[in-house]
Amino acid sequence: MKLKMPSAAALSRGFVLLAVLSGVAVPAIAQSKVVIATTESLQRAPSPKPKAKTALRKAPATKPFAEDDTRHDDPVVREAAVKALGNYRSAALVSVDPSNGRILAIVNQKLAFESYQPCSTFKPAIALAALEEGLIEKDKTRLQLGRRWYLDLARSLTISNNLYFEKLGGLLGLEKMRDYAQRFGFGELSSWGLPDETRGAVPTKAPPASRGGVGRIASFGEGIEQTPLQLASFMSAVANGGTLFYLQYPLDEGRFEPLVKRRLEIGPWLGPVREGLEGAVLKGTARSAKQPDVTILGKTGTCRQDGARLGWFAGYSQEEGGLAVAVLLRGGRVSGPLAAGLAGKFYRNLADRNYVAQSARDTMRTAPPAAVQLTPLR
Repeated sequence: MKLKMPSAAALSRGFVLLAVLSGVAVPAIAQSKVVIATTESLQRAPSPKPKAKTALRKAPATKPFAEDDTRHDDPVVREAAVKALGNYRSAALVSVDPSNGRILAIVNQKLAFESYQPCSTFKPAIALAALEEGLIEKDKTRLQLGRRWYLDLARSLTISNNLYFEKLGGLLGLEKMRDYAQRFGFGELSSWGLPDETRGAVPTKAPPASRGGVGRIASFGEGIEQTPLQLASFMSAVANGGTLFYLQYPLDEGRFEPLVKRRLEIGPWLGPVREGLEGAVLKGTARSAKQPDVTILGKTGTCRQDGARLGWFAGYSQEEGGLAVAVLLRGGRVSGPLAAGLAGKFYRNLADRNYVAQSARDTMRTAPPAAVQLTPLR
């Protein structure tokens, strides 16, 4: 019968075990090996108790957008805005009462006071300019974009079609676009009493033809620099029928007197524009802003500027006492639809609190202007 010889490892373990039992000193490494071997072969030793974890000190929590001066913000509106923006720190939200130009909240003021390319949020301004110039008519806004492809203004705003607005831009020309942009408040300060707001800019020349020419301004706002406040001011004029207010906070003693910048003669042309803005929220690019009990009209914008992505939404709630809002996102994978979704959360938060702008007006001694008075531009 052939005997099976033990392996060298087994002999080594046996020798170490014998040495340990006999009191012979052996290296610590060898002892650890034999202890493991014997305990596993006889019975499993109880697991050692884990050491208590050292408590980690948490950094003191800081309020979101803590650098903002919130003394004049409406606390309910600001809370709704901060809650809507959530973890988006490269975001700004401006909310305005469109009936008088009162600023209700500016969240992330550092971002909101700077100017950026408006992307497709400039398209409603182009639409109003084309309607006033007679390039399209209120009931005849359809343009031919291809051999068998036609779109009207409302549908083009709903889906944010670039070709439609490139064609309008080519028909308007650079000088007309500049004139209307400045009339609508772009390229000038929109606020009163806010020294940190930048003026923005309107382009003096069109991009080269290889990059879309003048049509690129109309479809993407290229070359235009706008602040979220300017966009909120323009959208307030669309909401209230054409009054462009200076945006301002109440005075320290609580008084508020609306300050009119100019009257825009856009009333006759607002029908198809508003139809397109409502369609964008109901079934278009801004549908993430849709709420079941709040009628919201608005426009999205997505583009890239200086290597950073921009996502815009500008709109207003149609109910009496409704608010205008402009949301800007910058950097990362942002987009206009994402900005619209945050605006929808903002309106949802306010609706859950049963808040309308009228509640804020009732708490102040408001002095509405008896008539529209033009004020000098700064």
